[in-house]
Amino acid sequence: MTGSGGLAGWRVLVPRGGRWGDELAQRLEASGASAIVAALIAFEPPEDESAFAAAIERLAAGAYDWLVITSATTLDALVRVGATVPAGTRIAVVGEHTAQAAREAGYGVDFLPTGDHSARGLVAEWPGGAGRALLPQSQLADETLLEGLGAHGLEVDRVTAYRTVAVAPGPGVVDEVASGAIDAIVLTAGSVAARVADEFRVVPDSTRLVAIGPRTASEAEAAGLRVAAVAPGRHGAAIVETLIELARTEAARGDGPLDAEGAADRPQ
Repeated sequence: MTGSGGLAGWRVLVPRGGRWGDELAQRLEASGASAIVAALIAFEPPEDESAFAAAIERLAAGAYDWLVITSATTLDALVRVGATVPAGTRIAVVGEHTAQAAREAGYGVDFLPTGDHSARGLVAEWPGGAGRALLPQSQLADETLLEGLGAHGLEVDRVTAYRTVAVAPGPGVVDEVASGAIDAIVLTAGSVAARVADEFRVVPDSTRLVAIGPRTASEAEAAGLRVAAVAPGRHGAAIVETLIELARTEAARGDGPLDAEGAADRPQ
């Protein structure tokens, strides 16, 4: 149900499920939007978990100076296998959302970049020092952390902790997007942007695509998508505030969903 707030009248598609998608949907609805959660990707264990399992054993034995956690999904994979982090191993996380999830799971956080909450930001602010780092990631992860941390003198042991797989949107979602019934789509990662481009062959100009961070925006544009705004962080507050600012700008021009006449004309 849509209530009052900075996003009153907006229908926002969240193409990622799970706790992250549900939390963002709650924030959107608290700001007046109607949130549609329709996951386009899902996360599954590696087809062969032997390398990940061996790395987790080395971690518990104290073989690593650092454990680098790049997302809440990575954290879920660590929790799933009961990963133990010894006192001598420091933990680095990419962003506030992941840091909060790590603390809730009982892990300490020793390093969190203060500026850019991304792989590039973590590399740019890395505290220095040689040693050995465990880097569990998706099979789709790029070389940013592997190469960046290596350049800082770390021996990086990268393993696949989970697989990112495609999921078909729910019934009717493709038609809703094509009809212009969706005011905004949140692009949470490059993999999600690619899925949006694959699944929604027709994305009307009236549908605003909001990317999380400049890297996702760049990958979205490379997939042929037109990005309307870029949120400065992955946490829900930054995404919602970016959408609210977009709504304010359009409302001032009289051409956004906050315009009552435009809302009345939207397909139902």
